[in-house]
Amino acid sequence: MNNFILSDSNVVDIIRKNIFSDDVLDFTKKNIKPIEEMYSRYTCAMMEIETKFKVLNEQLSLEYDNNPIESIKTRLKSMESLVRKVRDRGVDFNIAAIEENINDIAGVRVICSFQEDVYKLEESLLRQDDIKLIKRKDYIENPKPNGYRSLHLIVEVPIFLKNETRRMKVEVQIRTIAMDLWASLEHKLMYKKERTPEQHDRIVSELCECAQIGAMLDQRMQNLQHLVE
Repeated sequence: MNNFILSDSNVVDIIRKNIFSDDVLDFTKKNIKPIEEMYSRYTCAMMEIETKFKVLNEQLSLEYDNNPIESIKTRLKSMESLVRKVRDRGVDFNIAAIEENINDIAGVRVICSFQEDVYKLEESLLRQDDIKLIKRKDYIENPKPNGYRSLHLIVEVPIFLKNETRRMKVEVQIRTIAMDLWASLEHKLMYKKERTPEQHDRIVSELCECAQIGAMLDQRMQNLQHLVE
């Protein structure tokens, strides 16, 4: 049996006739616009939450004479990541189903100075009339087995569009500098690395110990803050 190998010209010709066909292009154009509009709405919701935290930071800095927020990071889930999550969860691939079942398309991460600031910001955000809490997971009080610590909130916020008002979900993560440092380095150390089972177990053990050290650091820094005040 002869092996059939596509040459570069063969591949280009197949792509031109099939992937670049008028039917495929029409289908893509028809379906990409609703997705772009959905991403635009999540961008607006993310901006709303970011602005709320900036306002809170300004107000709390006047009240307590220090800025509780060190930095604010925002991100939109990539199309590839979104499609994988929709596939893995068995969600229908339509806009309504995605918005109903996927809560973390838009994300806002708030980095605080001290652990008490985490809960202070949470309370201030949820006190606002237009914010609705959908889900709360406190990984500070109950860390993940690997040592991960952070406060996670899924909230709904209204966005005011040209002809309508929509309520959109945003994932909010609030954590201290130490928690964010650990999470960032843990991701770099663990993400798609080839290692033996023994190496893996040692790294996991060391990371858990580092997380405990970070928690102790947060507590000592909080104690020092109380002393200064």
